[in-house]
Amino acid sequence: MKINEIAEILNADILIDFSNEDTDIEYGFASDLMSDVLAYANSESLLITGLNNAQVIRTVEMMDMSTVLFVRGKKPCREILDLAEENSVTVLATNYTMFKSCGLLYFNGMKGIGPND
Repeated sequence: MKINEIAEILNADILIDFSNEDTDIEYGFASDLMSDVLAYANSESLLITGLNNAQVIRTVEMMDMSTVLFVRGKKPCREILDLAEENSVTVLATNYTMFKSCGLLYFNGMKGIGPND
């Protein structure tokens, strides 16, 4: 799924975009616990989270993920956006809840990833 498709499905703002025409996100992983992201996600996942701090970008960087979606109307501060830019991380934000965001992405073809997927 392309970044523009994700943004359209979720009525999300693209705050930083490092994607290109080859960027295709197949999996989504939703969590506010970065330890779960480290344990279960993979580098091809979109991180969907309501946690709004620099640890999110650090985790994405460690996992070699390319994109993070902030849910529940969370807007990252300039410090977090600067860190995302330094690490070439695409950042989106939506007012939808995590549950609704995951449901809409799944309904539109995104696969989940986790310990039992």
